[in-house]
Amino acid sequence: MKLTKSAEKLKTVKKAGIILKPDSPELKEEFLKIRDSFSSHKIDFILEKNSALMIGSKKGVELKELCKKVDFLVSIGGDGTLLSVVRNSFEFSLPILGIHMGTLGFLTDVLVEEVDNFLNDFIKGNYKMDSRMLVECHVNDKCFVAFNDIVISRKTVSSMIKIRAKIDDISFNTYYGDGVIISTPTGSTAYNLSVGGPIVYPLTEAFIITPVASHSLTQRPLVMPADIEIEFKIKDPQGAVLLIDGQDTYEVDNETIVKFKIANKKAKLIHQTKRDFFRVLNDKLGWGN
Repeated sequence: MKLTKSAEKLKTVKKAGIILKPDSPELKEEFLKIRDSFSSHKIDFILEKNSALMIGSKKGVELKELCKKVDFLVSIGGDGTLLSVVRNSFEFSLPILGIHMGTLGFLTDVLVEEVDNFLNDFIKGNYKMDSRMLVECHVNDKCFVAFNDIVISRKTVSSMIKIRAKIDDISFNTYYGDGVIISTPTGSTAYNLSVGGPIVYPLTEAFIITPVASHSLTQRPLVMPADIEIEFKIKDPQGAVLLIDGQDTYEVDNETIVKFKIANKKAKLIHQTKRDFFRVLNDKLGWGN
């Protein structure tokens, strides 16, 4: 198996939609440098409305309208900013370039000082584009999409939660503890990793089901194929909380059924050709040191 599965490229790179990390007006100076780099490479851009207002500009466009007018999106911030951009632009299937201004950088790999050199390569087609699975969650009349994970969590710290689980309508487990993480391979290095779940190569298509602080030593993480449907039934009088990519929350009642399946669209991430997942693991986790 090749580690890079897709040789897909953008048909045109004439216009970008730029989204800045929220509540970070100090990014204005960095944004201006990035703007100048895009202009010097004859790539037009549109700034997302909230990002524009944050840095004192009135020339912003609502994200959904912006997505209809651009060839790709640019997320300026950290991994959290990129996660939000992926979810909020999901219906448009636009490739996203992450410019790294955060503290982690599992998803964003182009630094501000590298933008000019990267764009030299980018307009010549010298870049990589990953297609990664997302998880889709259906509960009541709602549908949520997550790039990293969705966590089913207890409502209060003073009690544990019971969750009954089925795969393709067949009962397979009952979880009792702080909750359960349903992660994509991309999200395997996030919350899943911190509670002892496995690292899964990000271009794999699989679900990772990881119990959080289980009340049983026999409970272990599971890696399951992506063509299944996973169902969880809440068995707790207090109900539960769904946490989507660590950013959005949704409360559910006792006896609620929550269903998960692979989303029908992929997240497309633009990377430098030198991007290497295992080097990232080495840098971030200290492997080999």
